[in-house]
Amino acid sequence: MSLTATFLGTAGSIPTPKRSLPAILIQRENEQIMFDCGEGVQRQMIKAKTGFHKKMKIFITHMHGDHVLGLPGLLQTMTLLDRKRKLEIYGPAGITGFLECIRETVQFVLTFPIEIFEIKKPGVVCDEKEYIVEAAWANHVIPSFAYVFTEKIRPGYFYPEKAKKLGIPEGPLWSRLQHGQEVTLPNGKVVKPEEVLGKPRLGRKIVYTGDTSSVENLGKFGADADLLIYDSTLDDSLADKAEEDGHSTPSQAARAAKKIGAKVLVLTHISARYTENDLLLRQAQKIFKNTVVAEDFMKIEIPFPKD
Repeated sequence: MSLTATFLGTAGSIPTPKRSLPAILIQRENEQIMFDCGEGVQRQMIKAKTGFHKKMKIFITHMHGDHVLGLPGLLQTMTLLDRKRKLEIYGPAGITGFLECIRETVQFVLTFPIEIFEIKKPGVVCDEKEYIVEAAWANHVIPSFAYVFTEKIRPGYFYPEKAKKLGIPEGPLWSRLQHGQEVTLPNGKVVKPEEVLGKPRLGRKIVYTGDTSSVENLGKFGADADLLIYDSTLDDSLADKAEEDGHSTPSQAARAAKKIGAKVLVLTHISARYTENDLLLRQAQKIFKNTVVAEDFMKIEIPFPKD
């Protein structure tokens, strides 16, 4: 099952000719999970050819305009394209009032239902059959969440030869065992999944910090992340200003990636003062080699962990 992160917007606060405002789209088969929704996101989606009709959830980190003002335009574009499928929107206190204001003051009628989840505290905020999304407090100048997407444990590999040896006929019983369910054979014998399956397999994990100067307990909920997407608004020489504004530097992001054992670090929310990536990349790679600086429309495929 494919899992891809598409960086629709990678700027910090102000868009540039090369960078749109924050929006990261995780595509998992036919489902889309968006983190933050900066202005003009629908244009970025058109250019990235992501589509507007799939099952979709949007997670807003905080109520600063560069992270949330894309919602009105996205909702209107989806309506003009006659979307019918429900859209789920998650965010901190204020997200409900913001969306209600848009509904009341902007003259268009949605063609699809919206379900809004206002997050009051850290913890699991979305629990689906195959994955969860958790929220943790970030350290910004207003209440802000970091998010982690984690696929649930998958059953181990199925060994047909073991099933045949136990006399299990190929067909529905194999399928049930593959999904972790025990089965009863015609002779009354009960076969447990572990008799024909290998060890349970880990899913994939993506951590997105949003705007933050640090994330407490990042190691607890983000340990061994396959992909860590971290605020890197300013370079190391401006660490004091970054701290004052609730942002991070490349070295701070790199130390966090090293601490939690991340496989890949992506620096994003890049200030408009940087027209090139070299300085930010050098500073991070001194501490954490497997670092890249996000660019608009960059895609990263996240493979399953090796067993």
